Amino acid sequence: MRLTVIGTGYLGATHAACMAELGHEVLGVDVDPDKVAALQAGRVPFHEPVLPELLARHTASGRLRFTTSYEEAAAFGEVHFICVGTPQRGDSEGADLRYVDSAFASMARYAGEGALLVGKSTVPVGTAQRLADTHTGVEIAWNPEFLREGFAVEDTLRPDRLVLGIGSERAETLLRQVYAPVIGSGTPVVTADFPTAELVKTAANAFLATKISFINAMAEVCEATGGDVSVLAEAIGHDDRIGKKFLRAGVGFGGGCLPKDIRAFAHRADELGVSLAFLREVDAINMRRRDRVVELARELCGGAVLGARIAVLGAAFKPDSDDIRDSPALNVSARLRLDGADVTVYDPEAMDNARKAFPLLGYALSAEEALRGADLVLHLTEWPQFRELAPERARALVSRPRIVDGRGTLDGATWAAAGWEFRALGRPAPGGEG
Repeated sequence: MRLTVIGTGYLGATHAACMAELGHEVLGVDVDPDKVAALQAGRVPFHEPVLPELLARHTASGRLRFTTSYEEAAAFGEVHFICVGTPQRGDSEGADLRYVDSAFASMARYAGEGALLVGKSTVPVGTAQRLADTHTGVEIAWNPEFLREGFAVEDTLRPDRLVLGIGSERAETLLRQVYAPVIGSGTPVVTADFPTAELVKTAANAFLATKISFINAMAEVCEATGGDVSVLAEAIGHDDRIGKKFLRAGVGFGGGCLPKDIRAFAHRADELGVSLAFLREVDAINMRRRDRVVELARELCGGAVLGARIAVLGAAFKPDSDDIRDSPALNVSARLRLDGADVTVYDPEAMDNARKAFPLLGYALSAEEALRGADLVLHLTEWPQFRELAPERARALVSRPRIVDGRGTLDGATWAAAGWEFRALGRPAPGGEG
């Protein structure tokens, strides 16, 4: 089929390349000519494993192209996917829908009668119906995305489910044709009305955020009682009603999805007269974990970090990504710098983005460089190479061997045996200290 993808950010570029991988002819559309030129040249403007290979292969073959012209896209495509961002509004916790509204209006202006416009963006419930009522000359469907950064290609080509919010048999038939190779491999398909399709994504994100904040709340209780949240999580995770995923306590979640999506969901619920107040507590628990890392840093530095040299391992909000949006690592780093610390950050992929957003922080070219002469080390993004650091080698680099594991992935006993003062969220210090 001939598909268009409107918006070529993280979601759109991934969707476009993966649709080409499934065998479709794809035209990506973006208003940014520099982004279009980079993608047409086969260059991905962000870090996502596997995606650069797909993009290079399919732009070289001509199966995947990019343009700034909505008119060209309307003439080209049989199905048009809208993949633009929905950031948090500046004046409230609600979602900013200006890019969604603009993309649908632009495509509806040029697309022929009955053209199928498929939203993939995460939007407040009621958006799809509003767009359908506004743009009566085209057909609207909603097909939410469930991408994990670092696994976006896998999640597109081999998703755990497809959700199709449809208003007609024709829309379902077209979308099943688009995803025929995926459906043929056994992926379940859930067909739904517009409100349910919109709610599936926001409900999924709300549940994941709640699970993360739940175990972080248990970490707070463990810190107050001397319990060990890692053992607690293991024990409750054996219950198959609960499961082990998303039960590792730490500095909390960030990124461009969970924080703004749960805030927008609670905001929309308020507009509908439904209270989702628990989501605001989920958000508050998440932010408190950042506070706790700052507190631990002060404690380990004798009550204040003024003048202390602090090495921060991590800048991205998660590994296998260069995304620094709402990054706990950089939030903590910036706060410590404001307290007078000399903060040096290292991340394998997110350094350029971090420098642009936080130019006053220090940056190192390697983990070893960041550690050299440090009075305190903070482990705040769980990159594999940080877990593989040898405690003995690391101790030889620092000024004082003190570390806070903000991700709960380091072996505290091993680090303590190598002479480190080791602290982790929700876990007693090795040897029963603190």
